[in-house]
Amino acid sequence: MKIAVVGTGYVGLVVGACLSETGNDVVCVDKIDAKVRMLRRGRMPIYEPGLEELVQRNTKKKRLSFTTQLARAVRAAEIIFIAVGTPQGEDGSADLRHVLDVAKEIARAMNGYKVIVDKSTVPVGTAARVRDIIRRETTHPFSVVSNPEFLKQGAAVEDFLKPDRVVIGAEDDKARRIMRELYAPFTRTGAPVMVMDCASAELCKYAANALLATKISFMNEVANICELFGADVDEVRRAIGSDRRIGPSFLFPGVGYGGSCFPKDVKAIVHFSGDKGYEFKILKAVDAVNQRQKGRLVEKMTAHFGSLKGKSTALWGPAFKPRTDDMREAPAITTVEKLVAAGAKIQAFDPEAMKVAKGLFGTRVTLVDKSYDALKGADALAILTEWNEFREPDFAKMRKLLKNPVIFDGRNIYRPDVMREQGFTYYAIGKP
Repeated sequence: MKIAVVGTGYVGLVVGACLSETGNDVVCVDKIDAKVRMLRRGRMPIYEPGLEELVQRNTKKKRLSFTTQLARAVRAAEIIFIAVGTPQGEDGSADLRHVLDVAKEIARAMNGYKVIVDKSTVPVGTAARVRDIIRRETTHPFSVVSNPEFLKQGAAVEDFLKPDRVVIGAEDDKARRIMRELYAPFTRTGAPVMVMDCASAELCKYAANALLATKISFMNEVANICELFGADVDEVRRAIGSDRRIGPSFLFPGVGYGGSCFPKDVKAIVHFSGDKGYEFKILKAVDAVNQRQKGRLVEKMTAHFGSLKGKSTALWGPAFKPRTDDMREAPAITTVEKLVAAGAKIQAFDPEAMKVAKGLFGTRVTLVDKSYDALKGADALAILTEWNEFREPDFAKMRKLLKNPVIFDGRNIYRPDVMREQGFTYYAIGKP
């Protein structure tokens, strides 16, 4: 099939690369010329495991290409994916300007029947708005499909190639048939293809992310209660996770969720529900709990040291999660802001997010090239992301480098008894 993907962010680039891997002819469109030139050279604007190899291989085989010329890409394509950003507005709503502008450009470039696919995470009713815009701009036949993505950053390529499910919202049989054919290579092992109306498909992504975010915030509340009563959150987590009705996933406590999806999607569903006169009270609480949890480590540090003025903190893991360089809504941002406001100094390291961290923090944070360099002369270590390389460090070396052998672990990657044996004062989340 001939496919155009508009937008080369986390979603668009993964979609384009993975679709080209199965033999499709894919053109990815972006309006930023420098970004297109970078991608043509096989260089990635983001870090996502496996993506660079996929892009380079399919570019070399001439199944994947990059351009700034949207109209030409649209005219050559049978299927056009809209994968541009939907940033959060000041009121919490999803900003659809980019999606709707692209829809208008697609309509003006059409030269025959096209399937236009909303791949961006968009509020319920967006497919209808896209359909209306295109209808006003062209007389050519077309179908609008809602095809939400369920990609986890750090595992996005694998998630696309081996999906748990594929959700297709379509209003006509021709579009349903084309989309089923497109996804057939990815669902041969039995992953369900769920075909439904567009509004239901649009809500699927929000409902899934909102539920996962709710589990995280719930478990963080349980962890905070554990600390008050001297209980161990890991024992509680294992017990409730063994219940088949609940399951073990997303029950790990920490310093809150971040990234491009959960924070934005929780606020968006609250907002578009409110537009219909419905107050989504649970998700308002989920968001409030998450905002508070992001400052949890600084609360623990203040309780330990008293004043943080002049204290030096080593920070491991500014990225919002392992296997990505993304720092959107990362707990590290809140942590740094609170530490700086308290007069503390910060030395930080992340395996992939150093360039992004520099852009966000500037001179407020000293960024170092190696994890151990962040520890030199620091009064304490704060761990915000559970990168694998942090799990089995040289504790003796860490103890020598730190001014005080104190660790504030926001992801519970170490065992308290082991840390005591190693001579550390150790604070975790939900641990006595």
